[in-house]
Amino acid sequence: MGEYVVELKNITKRFPGVIALKNMSIGIRPGEIHGLIGENGAGKSTLIKVLTGVHSPEEGEIFVDGEKRIFKNPVQSREAGIACVYQELNIVKQLPVTDNIFMGRAVKKGILLDYPRMHREAEEALKSLGHPEIDVRMECGKLGVGQQQMVEIAKAVSLDAKLIIMDEPTSSLGKEEIAQLMETVRGLKAKGVAILFVSHKLEELFELCDRVTVMRDGEHIITKDTSELTEDSLITAMVGRTLDNLYPKEFGVKGDVWLEARNLNEAGVLHDVSFQAHAGQITGFAGLVGAGRTETMRAIFGADKLDGGEIYVKGEKVAIKTPKDAINRKIAFLTEDRKGQGLVLSLDVRTNLILANMKGFSSGPFLNKAQIEKSGQENVEALKIKTPSLDEVTAQLSGGNQQKVVIGKWMNIDADIFIFDEPTRGIDVGAKIEVYRVMNDMVKAGKCVIMVSSELPEILAMSDHVVVMRGGRVMANVERGSEHFNSEDIMKAAWGGELN
Repeated sequence: MGEYVVELKNITKRFPGVIALKNMSIGIRPGEIHGLIGENGAGKSTLIKVLTGVHSPEEGEIFVDGEKRIFKNPVQSREAGIACVYQELNIVKQLPVTDNIFMGRAVKKGILLDYPRMHREAEEALKSLGHPEIDVRMECGKLGVGQQQMVEIAKAVSLDAKLIIMDEPTSSLGKEEIAQLMETVRGLKAKGVAILFVSHKLEELFELCDRVTVMRDGEHIITKDTSELTEDSLITAMVGRTLDNLYPKEFGVKGDVWLEARNLNEAGVLHDVSFQAHAGQITGFAGLVGAGRTETMRAIFGADKLDGGEIYVKGEKVAIKTPKDAINRKIAFLTEDRKGQGLVLSLDVRTNLILANMKGFSSGPFLNKAQIEKSGQENVEALKIKTPSLDEVTAQLSGGNQQKVVIGKWMNIDADIFIFDEPTRGIDVGAKIEVYRVMNDMVKAGKCVIMVSSELPEILAMSDHVVVMRGGRVMANVERGSEHFNSEDIMKAAWGGELN
């Protein structure tokens, strides 16, 4: 056995019009938590797919325990001891926990499934992760996101995996769930399991990882012990330049109230939610997971039905029953679920960019292809979308570039009110700054911007006014410059405390 449990040497992977990996090398040691970071489009997802047998490289070698291996499919990678917990969990929510853990490798006793043994082994795997409370007979859809993730990790543990890849594992978790995950990862490390921890959150890499590898444009840039790195040096390696300001806040001119909610109610979800959002400002919505922020935005956009309350746009009371009503009122909603609700992944970039305003790109009954092409190129340049062409299928783009396509889609309706729900979730530092600059441009143009974010530093840095929610209720309204505009007081309100 060599130094590494899994090693990639000089891997190159090409797709039409792009080299996704170029002479890429990385080695992960037994019992090591190895961080992997890079901008969106750097090649991280392709690297994961090479490791898991989804893609076969044109050049380079893969070694497991020092032995050269060739993976022609995911089954061969799994049999070699490599497992992956993806950002979008591969859970069948209608099936029980045990069935998910043994998906594709059920244990039989004769011609029947040996459920007693599978239940027992599933319980042992979850117990080893510190989660004996999860009922292995329960449908996965009834578990919280954090528990569903533990089921995915238990699947890897039950495989006796040598290397577990975790792809943005904390992107949808609350603070307590993240702490539990960190404890679980450290426990796996103590048992000698190697972890490849892919994350855009620098603080997680410094807290958890032994070493970090940085990728850029499909190539290996550095691999160093975490103790030898600083946040600035990591960012510089990742983007190839220094970033002097992670939150480039710019101020617009505060205008009139363009969006107002009065006593919004949705049974069991929202309770008398009221707030105002001004033109020329960013109104931030803070709170813990389950606070009701997304539900409030969905109700305003007509995606969910309200049981009571009033919505005013530019001082006029409006009836918004459907998303079409909201779009007609020049309201744009960038959903947090970009893959499930923000995009049609099977369509090309060009089509996704015009989905919210096909009428605006029509000449009579026909689409204006020249106008669509011109607008699409302008979106790609303005948002720095990394794509070989407008013909590229959107599913082939990295997560950050998919997010930029969602933003471009809504920019094409010329809205007055923009709702951004978790706009920087799962995207890298450089892409985040580009999103912030788009928001700044909107504010300076006199637009009304609402930003829902679970990242408190982002809320404090970019917002002019903060609405704090908990349990479907508004707990506080805090103006920039006030004595309560700080992380301690906003978190106090988010946990249910009162501000003077």
